[in-house]
Amino acid sequence: MEPLWDLLKIIIPAAIVLYAMYLAIQTMLQKSNERNLINLKGKNKEIILPLRLQAYERMCLYLERISPEQLIRRVQQKDQNVAELQFLLLNEIREEFNHNLAQQVYISNDAWSSVKTAKEELIMSINQAAKELNPEDKALSLVKRIYEQALSKTNDSIAYSLALLKEEIQREF
Repeated sequence: MEPLWDLLKIIIPAAIVLYAMYLAIQTMLQKSNERNLINLKGKNKEIILPLRLQAYERMCLYLERISPEQLIRRVQQKDQNVAELQFLLLNEIREEFNHNLAQQVYISNDAWSSVKTAKEELIMSINQAAKELNPEDKALSLVKRIYEQALSKTNDSIAYSLALLKEEIQREF
């Protein structure tokens, strides 16, 4: 019985020391993993932050480019009729939108929905204005009708979207 007791005197303290070392190493590894995760998140922010800012900038630029004044000034040509101008306006809006589709990954869902709503309302406005006119009329009549509709609107979805994007940029960055 004496040798067993001597053996236990050696094994029990050794087991306690081993368990304490296990806990210390586990805690050390956990803290190291947490530090690595924090460093990784910091590096990700360094990469993603400029991309997010660029996405907000691009969506602001998109909204500015599809505002009726800018859009018409860019697309309208001499001797166009209503149907031709309508086609070119809608095509330009859709091309610009498709060019910026990937930006939705970097902006908030609210901002993206707002941009889409602004685009869709502008398309509906152009189609409505064109529907009220003869397709063979001069394009100038469509331009006038679009401006009239824009002036009569109480809520400008493009201006609202721009304000929302700017507010998010100021809040985030």
